[in-house]
Amino acid sequence: MLIVVVILGILAATVLPQFTSTSENAKESALVQDLQTLRSQFELYKFQHNSTYPAQGTTDETKFLDAMLLSSDADGTTGPIDTKPFGPYFIGQFSTSPFSGKNDVKVVNIDTLPAADDATGWIYSSKTGRIKVNSTDLATDGVTKLEDL
Repeated sequence: MLIVVVILGILAATVLPQFTSTSENAKESALVQDLQTLRSQFELYKFQHNSTYPAQGTTDETKFLDAMLLSSDADGTTGPIDTKPFGPYFIGQFSTSPFSGKNDVKVVNIDTLPAADDATGWIYSSKTGRIKVNSTDLATDGVTKLEDL
């Protein structure tokens, strides 16, 4: 009986780290896919709104979320869904970060996005249309910061 318990313990010690690694790989893949979707939606918004990004020139999270979740005119005026020709770009709520589980956005109006601080799910520049995950974690390679994806 003791031999069986020892063998099961050895098997568990070799298998469990693989499951943990697989989970982290899945979250990282989901993050990359989310970033691609977010960035493509920002470019679509820019195309439909006279070359301006959502909430361009402001640091107002509410204005950004309205631009993404409501309908809008070419000048960026938002209204209820289906009352304006463009949008919504996301249905229901903004994308949730697979690492923090947060869907709030820190909106800045600068060229270079600030360093991640884990305070929100995302960091977005209304000046450049760039977005990144707000996570100080490292990618599965152990070197790349998630915020640099």
